Amino acid sequence: MEKIESSSRKDLLGFQRTTRTPCPSSSSPNNSRSRSQTEQGAGTSADPISDVPNFLGTCPDMCPGSLNRSVSYLLLKETMELQVRRILHYNSSVKLRATSTKERAQRERLRDLSVFERLNGNPGKTSPSLAVKKFCRTISTNQVHASDLRPPSVLQNTLKYLLNLVESSDHPFEAVHDFIFDRTRSIRQDLSMQNIVDNRAIYMYEQMIEFHILSHQKLSRCGSKTDISSLYHLNMEQLMKCLLSLLDVYSINRISNFISKKEAEFHSFYVLLHLGCKIPTMGNSLSVWFRQLPFPVLHSKEMQFCRTILRYFRMGDYKRFFSTTASEATHLQLCLLEPLLNEVRAQAISYINYSGYKLHPYPLLHLSNILMIEERELELLCYECGLKIVTDEAGCKLLPAKQVFSLPKSGFQSCGLRKIEKSQRL
Repeated sequence: MEKIESSSRKDLLGFQRTTRTPCPSSSSPNNSRSRSQTEQGAGTSADPISDVPNFLGTCPDMCPGSLNRSVSYLLLKETMELQVRRILHYNSSVKLRATSTKERAQRERLRDLSVFERLNGNPGKTSPSLAVKKFCRTISTNQVHASDLRPPSVLQNTLKYLLNLVESSDHPFEAVHDFIFDRTRSIRQDLSMQNIVDNRAIYMYEQMIEFHILSHQKLSRCGSKTDISSLYHLNMEQLMKCLLSLLDVYSINRISNFISKKEAEFHSFYVLLHLGCKIPTMGNSLSVWFRQLPFPVLHSKEMQFCRTILRYFRMGDYKRFFSTTASEATHLQLCLLEPLLNEVRAQAISYINYSGYKLHPYPLLHLSNILMIEERELELLCYECGLKIVTDEAGCKLLPAKQVFSLPKSGFQSCGLRKIEKSQRL
């Protein structure tokens, strides 16, 4: 089998591409378990973008089925301009085969259908309007045909269909996330195999990253169960990979003077992912990365915000960290930061615990206003860190200093920002 490898060059943003080999999709219905077993230890890198275009998709459905030649011809016309440009640039030919892998029929035989793909609840029956192409881990170029790949218009419609399922109340969010997680990876795979890096690819990458960020917030609120924890970390891994791919596509399109309206905000996510104790390895250091940013992105309000709170975080200025976050963060930035906030609060508590005077306990209400958290939630966080809370004669709760501080082994619970009334601010 031939392996599809990414280029070893460094892209314009300084990210080192690594050689990655897509792996085959498991036929097991339990996608989260198979992902956990095969992806542990995998490094974070962008999705590979082929240097030579191998295929132009002609599949008219969300999942490849029997090929409709007339529909395929109409879809092929849509990508003809892209095909001509690639042939002239790479001086290579593109060979289309009028055969189909008939993935839908195969998965019906194997009863490998998600609950979202079953026709009338039948685990062995689906339809073109329900079935969505699964992510395939290993790909042989001798087996993949043009009819197996979806062109940009079909990929956009497929993504729109998937994202409409996010707010589904018929199934737990974990089940919804597991389905969309796998199928959006398949969309990214089709984009990569066809080397689609235009503004439509940018729009789809941005939507998929938004899904992963919102999932990042929702999964952190589901508790610390083992299966939820696994989904949380896998979601973060794909968020980083998808983000690196988007930044790569941004740099490619910048050559043609196309700049997305959301480019500055999505660049800011890269910086926010470097907050906290567990900093992911995604490329060069931030100092090098900042020097390679375009001037409009570097001086945008979104980037100025994340650079400011990063500085406050490293300086230990937690009051300004929380007040700036509450007043300037966008919705997606806040969703990305929310699971981290209790970790930042725990660091602030540890500083007070170690630097305070034992005979002068710190008022818990005052601390809750600084850290923008309810007093009862702050008390619970102190207990999780092994600290005791005392009550004075007036009934006010106090945090004594010089106690034994320890981080919770199960991690931190997600807790957002509480708005503080002006009368309570000091």
